[in-house]
Amino acid sequence: MKANATFLLAGLLLCSLVALAQKPAPVGLQLYSFRTQFAQDVPGTMAKVKQMGFREAEIAGTYGLSLPDFRKLLDQNGIKAISTGASFEDLDSNVPKIIAEAKALGVKYIVCTWIPHAGDAFTIQDADRAIDVFNTAGKLLAGNDLTLCYHNHGYEFQTYKDGTFFDYLVENLDPKSVNFEMDVFWVKSPGYDPVALLQKYHKRFLLMHLKDRKPGTPDSQTGHSDVESNVVLGKGDVGIAAIMKQAKKSGVKHFFIEDESSRSMEQMPESLAFLEGLK
Repeated sequence: MKANATFLLAGLLLCSLVALAQKPAPVGLQLYSFRTQFAQDVPGTMAKVKQMGFREAEIAGTYGLSLPDFRKLLDQNGIKAISTGASFEDLDSNVPKIIAEAKALGVKYIVCTWIPHAGDAFTIQDADRAIDVFNTAGKLLAGNDLTLCYHNHGYEFQTYKDGTFFDYLVENLDPKSVNFEMDVFWVKSPGYDPVALLQKYHKRFLLMHLKDRKPGTPDSQTGHSDVESNVVLGKGDVGIAAIMKQAKKSGVKHFFIEDESSRSMEQMPESLAFLEGLK
């Protein structure tokens, strides 16, 4: 009887450990975080993404696999593709290609991460061209049940009139078909407060990149920074805890950790533990 009780207790403990290991992550992953590992072993790296508990992902390329094969690999690992990237050039001239790729991956959101501009200076001409391209493409995508989001990258926070070019973009992009993915690192980098921006533009940020910055990293309005400044969430100066609290109130629907450092695989479990500990 005693042996049976011990066996039962051991079985319950094992089940608890298995359940803990399979506990879904509180957020999704931008797969670009593991670009080095994916380039070497796509199936093995996807298995690690699953083991970490991720159930949602933002796609950044398929590492040599066809779109159907990459989708199959995601499905096999229980990972749902939420969003995928699209170039400014394709949004300008090849929206049918974007729609076909999105349907193949099963995503709902299309994300553009860069507006072409000369050097480090962002101009009103650059902003106006982007507004025209995004509004036009956004309507076409919306007609196919897809939502376009622009991912900020720092240079949009250069001063324009009484505000910034980012303010100008928000004011002129049609919220019915074009919204935003906030990269919190690239709001902090040019010297702005992600929480204040979430409050200012309520419901305009549908997606979010969670990325923290090593304290002491110089600010930049160029859209360029040392990737090794990416640290474990909660150990940097971006203010992730306060951002998470406000983001949910402001209508962010999906969150993705993005760690561009060479330590991303090692740092990811700590970042997840930090998010899981938030109240």
